[in-house]
Amino acid sequence: MEYITLKNTDLRVSRLCMGGCPLGGHGWGNIQDENLINAVQEAFENGINFFDTADTYGLGKSEELLGKSLEGKREKVVIASKFGVRVENGKTFYDNSPQWIQTAVESSLRRLKTDYIDLYQIHYRDGKTPLSVVVDKLEELKKKGYVRYFGLSNIHEKDIKELQEFKGVFASFQDEYSLACRKNEEDINYFAENIGLTPCTWGSLGQGILTGKYDKNTAFQTNDRRSRDIYVNFHGKKLLKNLEIVEVMKKISNDVGRPLSAIAIRFILDYLPQSVVLAGAKNAYQVRANSEAFGWKLTQEQLNMLDKISK
Repeated sequence: MEYITLKNTDLRVSRLCMGGCPLGGHGWGNIQDENLINAVQEAFENGINFFDTADTYGLGKSEELLGKSLEGKREKVVIASKFGVRVENGKTFYDNSPQWIQTAVESSLRRLKTDYIDLYQIHYRDGKTPLSVVVDKLEELKKKGYVRYFGLSNIHEKDIKELQEFKGVFASFQDEYSLACRKNEEDINYFAENIGLTPCTWGSLGQGILTGKYDKNTAFQTNDRRSRDIYVNFHGKKLLKNLEIVEVMKKISNDVGRPLSAIAIRFILDYLPQSVVLAGAKNAYQVRANSEAFGWKLTQEQLNMLDKISK
């Protein structure tokens, strides 16, 4: 395992972070809680000490399951969660108000069975609460010991002006990035270099398309979110392009003797050397495959091959 210290913090984290969306159990097909708990424990055994979740994943179930899975290990792990997405009466909306942050953090702490959250992140900006107001509230929570550090998620070019005033305040930011999705690469590099944040990539396996398990004839059931057109990696021309990327990955996989998921993760680790890769897992087997991204590096020729096919 490789480790990195998040910017503006003393948090030493594994460069592979276990993403908590599958732990919520919603929209990922048939998932068993026992397998998810085993996945978290396998991650810990493989040197992963960084676990990311959000209050909206499974409407709290992800946090509950993560808290249960990490009982007895709290001092040895870094837990990140997110706030800002509310679901009420079947409607989803964003809320960054101080009142909601207070409610959200108390609920997250209870579900996670912990007294503090190491990294508390704004899931989405609500478009109305000034960032200064959000930061003031987070600083208050920090003084009370509820959270240790702050992070951002889903930020883009439009957010640059607002964030310029808060250099040194936030530790990290999350954005979608993988061999199947490089549209945010310029934004990621800008925030890392100019705002001084550690990039954390979500969707690092392209929602699974980069694992090599799927082809153009794959059909997902309705209980799997990837059946919806909004998950573009599995539909139309985007799917066909992704399968071309997978073919190149297979050649490299054969050369290095590592699974495709490890190739996808290693590309990000090498291409964005100061980054953390988030990857969810539904069972221990997937965690082990993802962990094979460590202990080696892609050659420059292999990086160039992947860079070329994925652009």
